[in-house]
Amino acid sequence: MKKFFLVVALIFGAALFNMSWACTNFIITKGATTTGSCMVTYAADSHNLYGELYYYAAADHAPGSFRDIIEWDTGKRLGQIPEVAHTYAVVGNMNEHQLAIGETTYGGREELWETPGLIDYGSLIYITLQRAKNAREAIKVICELLDTYGYCSEGESFSIVDPNEAWIFELIGKGAEMKDAKGKTVKGWSKGAVWVARRIPDGYICGHANQARITTFPLRDGKTSITSKEIDKIFLPNVETVYSADVISFAKLKGYYPADAPDAEFSFCDAYAPINFESARFCDARVWMAFYRCNPGLMAQYEDYARGDNLKNRFPLWIKPAKKLEVQDVMKLMRDHYEGSSMDMTQDLGAGPFGCPYRWRPMTWSYNGNDYIHERATATQQTGFSFVAQCRPNLPDGFGGILWFGVDDAASTCYIPMFCGILRAPHELMEGNGSMVDYSRDAAYWRFTKVSQLVYTRYCDMIKHVNELQDQLEGNFITQIKSMEDNMVKLYAENPAQAQRELTKFSHDATKKVCEAWDQLFEYLLVKYNDGNVKKEQNGRFLKTDTTKPQCANPEHPSYPEKWYKMIVDDCGDNIKNKDQK
Repeated sequence: MKKFFLVVALIFGAALFNMSWACTNFIITKGATTTGSCMVTYAADSHNLYGELYYYAAADHAPGSFRDIIEWDTGKRLGQIPEVAHTYAVVGNMNEHQLAIGETTYGGREELWETPGLIDYGSLIYITLQRAKNAREAIKVICELLDTYGYCSEGESFSIVDPNEAWIFELIGKGAEMKDAKGKTVKGWSKGAVWVARRIPDGYICGHANQARITTFPLRDGKTSITSKEIDKIFLPNVETVYSADVISFAKLKGYYPADAPDAEFSFCDAYAPINFESARFCDARVWMAFYRCNPGLMAQYEDYARGDNLKNRFPLWIKPAKKLEVQDVMKLMRDHYEGSSMDMTQDLGAGPFGCPYRWRPMTWSYNGNDYIHERATATQQTGFSFVAQCRPNLPDGFGGILWFGVDDAASTCYIPMFCGILRAPHELMEGNGSMVDYSRDAAYWRFTKVSQLVYTRYCDMIKHVNELQDQLEGNFITQIKSMEDNMVKLYAENPAQAQRELTKFSHDATKKVCEAWDQLFEYLLVKYNDGNVKKEQNGRFLKTDTTKPQCANPEHPSYPEKWYKMIVDDCGDNIKNKDQK
């Protein structure tokens, strides 16, 4: 069976990896955290995506109401579906009940992308957030939407998290309608999608990054594993696996899995999105790195898989971290560039003299008849927005749910707490305040981008200042929120509307404070590192001469690293040699 899947992977190769959208999710169960919170991260990475905070107010809808389906990637109207009587408020990717959903696109088999379905992956996420209260409800809503209206996007991995549970849900469409010689629909084809959802065991962490991760899974027993035909059983607490009833039979129909092969050996990933070098190196490597940070003793053995050198040495779908994680630990996972590994982006020639862990696109390139790559790390320049969603049980939902939200590059952003009970998005993050082609002075995205673009020019020196400010602001927010707990629990019991107003003010004030701090950081970095110089400081002020008319004290002129000089000499040789040298 492994031989069959290897052949399939080689045949479909590069067509299986789509780089137009490239995102990262890490999923942390409550038993894996110090606070008992479930968490999910999401980096929405696209060269076209603007960083802003989506907000949908709760609403009641008259009978017979419809909602437009607008494709998230393109803004194209796909059609309409009937609206439900009531929809929940949504802040970014978390709703008022602390349900959070993230995604990464893995693409999968290209012939399955074009379908007669109506709902794209982005609409599927935001419709579900408006209609479901918890992770199990979300799976049921997704299942019913897919069966009723069909699916029209590439292969997707969803992270579905509430205060108590975390699930990974992977799906792909069924392609164009299959017809026989008489023009009739082939038995076994139907609109919708094939999918598998698995609950992550408590105390474990999971992740996905543009490559399908679910392989084999427990088959239906009606108790812990069910199919879409019995979706109402999803609310039974022992259910840990759910899958579309035709996920295996459809793969056999299409020839992705041998017709006579045992169902128990069926692997979703190998059938619908086979692994190749690029999907391991560009995608699963990001998950491996996060897992390694959390349990290096376990994960070191899988580095050859992450590098794409040994595709048979696949690491587990989920692992247990060596120690429980703080929310700030999870934030750091989003800021990773493979530092300290064999893929460390700060160390090679591409990093320049100042260790910049970014490579401009394209990621693949050729030289002298050979193909090469740039690494694809979790932290990347083309991030529109990212978040760490923290779902905290035993607290009022509006206060318990925190979307730690940041815009632009996750490594140089600051995560700002957006409570899921706020009444509107802050102006600096509001939809419509600027775009990728419309600069806005007061938009958070452009204020953060000014800093990141400057930092890239002298990364190893400037990023230290960014990290200090991140730690200070994010740490202060965590302390403040902890001190608010007793008051918020009491206020939600007595006056929920007032509690929401106070949380809205807190998140808005926090946004303003962070944006102003980043404005000051930009000004500081611009002055300190202007023209390749490094200005001296004393007691928090730039040094000036002690003269009648003070001037800037002579700045420092740091040398390039020794290895950079060596590369210059190797390249230029005698052309730049000092002829006065004795």
